[in-house]
Amino acid sequence: MKILVIEDNKSVCSMIEMFFAKEGIEGVFVNDGLEGYTRFKSESWDALIVDWMLPGMDGVTICRKIREEKYSVPIIMLTAKDSESDQVLGLEMGADDYVTKPFSPLTLMARIKAVTRRFQNQISVEQDGLLLTEHFRINKITREVSVDGEAVTNLTPKEFDLLYFMAEHPRQVFSREQLLESVWGYQFYGDERTVDVHIKRLRKKVETSSQPFFHTVWGVGYKFDDTIKADKV
Repeated sequence: MKILVIEDNKSVCSMIEMFFAKEGIEGVFVNDGLEGYTRFKSESWDALIVDWMLPGMDGVTICRKIREEKYSVPIIMLTAKDSESDQVLGLEMGADDYVTKPFSPLTLMARIKAVTRRFQNQISVEQDGLLLTEHFRINKITREVSVDGEAVTNLTPKEFDLLYFMAEHPRQVFSREQLLESVWGYQFYGDERTVDVHIKRLRKKVETSSQPFFHTVWGVGYKFDDTIKADKV
């Protein structure tokens, strides 16, 4: 596994590097945000660990730019900010998880293994338009959907579009406005409640009580994740 760590605290980097060596992980450490962002784009990575506060470019901006450019690498944010609003902001900008400082290296390793395992198992998009997640098989060309092998035949065109878009960006949090722009288009003049209605309908058509797929991020919007069980929502 090859992981980029963008962190300006050299003591934290040394601690992480020691545990990476024990786990057989190749770690690359950069102490400047802008330099780290440039390094990220120049190579392939299995994961990114980024500090919130950085010289050059802060971690939130790095997350946002990476997700805007459609990179799907798992991101863990390190932060001394422990308020709910800060955590939500980090997730909204594209982080998949966060670890609050000070932290145990064992906790960080557990989070790394969890997010990389989800990404490895979550999604495979083939050239023929087939999108595969842990539970879904979605064909963009034929517009066919199945959940755990069972065909779903009652989706409206816009419900399909919304499902495909969110499944294509697993665990990324989208506001209602972002979903309207991405799925309905910039020329749509409807109400943001349109998104709520479609999410509600999709939940009824594809979810079970034990396996939710569409998760509400309070104060922000929604994300798609079909690896979380009901008792962890």
